Amino acid sequence: MDQNLIVYLDGQYIPLSQAKVPLNDHGLLYGDGIFEGLRGYNGRIFKLEEHIRRFQDCARAVMLDLPLDFNALCEMVLTTCAKNNLSEPYIRLVATRGTGDLGIDPRKCKEARIFCIAATITLYPKEMYETGISAIAAQTRRNNATILDPQIKSLNYLNNVLAKMEANNAGAQEAIMLAQNGVVAECTGQNIFIVRDGALYTPPIYVGALDGITRRTIMDLAQADGLDVHEKEFTMFNVYNADECFITGTAAECMPVTMADKRQIGSSVAGPVTKRVLELFQKHVREVGTPIKEA
Repeated sequence: MDQNLIVYLDGQYIPLSQAKVPLNDHGLLYGDGIFEGLRGYNGRIFKLEEHIRRFQDCARAVMLDLPLDFNALCEMVLTTCAKNNLSEPYIRLVATRGTGDLGIDPRKCKEARIFCIAATITLYPKEMYETGISAIAAQTRRNNATILDPQIKSLNYLNNVLAKMEANNAGAQEAIMLAQNGVVAECTGQNIFIVRDGALYTPPIYVGALDGITRRTIMDLAQADGLDVHEKEFTMFNVYNADECFITGTAAECMPVTMADKRQIGSSVAGPVTKRVLELFQKHVREVGTPIKEA
């Protein structure tokens, strides 16, 4: 990452090389904090207000008192992008509990810390949006939704990292994470959809899946285009026998999955529904959003 990037840290815009976080920050010590990933297209931040609202919702859920209000958070994200002259940025917004002692008690942290990085990201090579990626069913199960609500985008992603390591070790690009009862929940950082007989299916949130903003956008666009969309539990059996499969996320957008546990899904390339959904999404994101120049 370019060390000359201008980042926001606790009220200041400074080069990344100068940004320092104390070792006794509870985000580092305990994963006590939250984050949000945003993306810009064509000089606009896509769904900025929805992302910031979710960021605030997560903060409220973990009783994290943010030092910036809604409007200030929006302005800070836009300004960070503008200072780096980025028209199509990937943005990571983070809030930690702040500096404390070596105990876990959050009351020892007097003020939350906020930082924002605006850079670029490429998760997958362009050709994979045609050929698709391979996935495995991870042995690492998704955290139980009754223990840690999946709607909280916390800094503790070790559950996901362990599943990603399984995919790496198996030579696959992604891992599909199952809930405790064996139904499909999500991937390591993306929601999952399958296509069967022209209809879309995605797991409901309560099984342990994030209520992704890209997920909801895809569902809305697909329904408006005449596709049937269902939130329904399914297992790896349904993934293996799907006509198509794809994953969605802010960074991944809409990536086809053409192989799962060495079983081919549909044809060896992205299917027609997946291609249509990706086309609708890419058109939509370039037509809407909050202009970066407003910063």
